[in-house]
Amino acid sequence: MYCPICNSKNTKVVDSRLAKDGTNVRRRRKCEKCSYRFSTIEEIELLDIVIVKRNGDRESYDKGKISRGILQSLAKRPFTQDNFDKLIHNIEKDLQKKKKREITSQEVGEIVMKYLKKFDKIAYIRFASIYRSFQDVDKFSSEIKLLKKKNN
Repeated sequence: MYCPICNSKNTKVVDSRLAKDGTNVRRRRKCEKCSYRFSTIEEIELLDIVIVKRNGDRESYDKGKISRGILQSLAKRPFTQDNFDKLIHNIEKDLQKKKKREITSQEVGEIVMKYLKKFDKIAYIRFASIYRSFQDVDKFSSEIKLLKKKNN
């Protein structure tokens, strides 16, 4: 790790702390050249997962793409960055549990909806309306009715 002040590569870890939810490690570092102290955060990264799209195209997993899609459904909804990060982490954890090199976009969408339903019901409906391509008000209405039944 390079020092952000003097760019020296001689830094050492002074302290490491696991996040409360166990999703990342915060490391306190000190530059041995200029003595500057700084923090880094280490988290798991999903590598080598290929998403198989509905049309058969394949693309590498992109955390940013999932985050942007979920953020669109959360527009003007109250949430904290910490809770959003936990949501993304839980989705990625489920993707990892599949232990497959290739995952269909349908599987990803279902996992996202599973967690969004718990996270924010309005965002869930917004996401589901795009993901499931609701063609008419009846399909949209039936999804809301299902959601209401599960809440009671």
